[in-house]
Amino acid sequence: MIGVLLVDDEALTLQLHRSFVERVPGFEVVAECSGARAAVTAILTSPERDRIDLVLLDMTMPDGTGIDVLRHIRAHAADVDVIAITSVRDAQTVRQVIALDAAQYLVEPFTFATFADRLEQYRAYRERARSTTGTATQSEIDALLGARSPAASADLPKGLSAASLARVSEAVRTGGPLSASEAGDALGMSRVAARRYLEHLADEGRVERAPRYGTGGRPETEYRWR
Repeated sequence: MIGVLLVDDEALTLQLHRSFVERVPGFEVVAECSGARAAVTAILTSPERDRIDLVLLDMTMPDGTGIDVLRHIRAHAADVDVIAITSVRDAQTVRQVIALDAAQYLVEPFTFATFADRLEQYRAYRERARSTTGTATQSEIDALLGARSPAASADLPKGLSAASLARVSEAVRTGGPLSASEAGDALGMSRVAARRYLEHLADEGRVERAPRYGTGGRPETEYRWR
């Protein structure tokens, strides 16, 4: 499970974000803060600090900004990732947040689908980062940089998300060959949904289909990374 710290000075916003996180498999809220100082304390010295992997960080709070929080935790080399969640859109703030190594910048208001897609994108980055060991190749470095940033999904068929596609791709690449049922079980999605992503990858030439023969009946299709 990926442990999430929620930081926002609005109680209703904390409640909304908590409900959103609880709907995304593999993520859990481990702490909540309503101010900048409390957030720094939670990340650096609280008993929950070792459980915090990801911070969903508001940018405007009465006792400080999200940028203040980022500066403090980066100065102390805190091993957490941050997604900025804010209605602030000015370019200077965005540049500062990016320079302080935030994983993403999510502008309010947004739908649950957008929120879930960003968390899935972050999960794909985290899984790829953990699977890359030793001396990274240029392609692995490029993949890590791409996974960290939200991918454009305009070219995907309707109903497919870039983040989920990245997860399915990674599952087949590292654990394949997989059937649609196996991919769905591994990723917490339905067999039908997993098959849609696998078929898209096959149509794009990134995986190849092959029949898998069992004890009887019709063969099952398995997908292998090319």
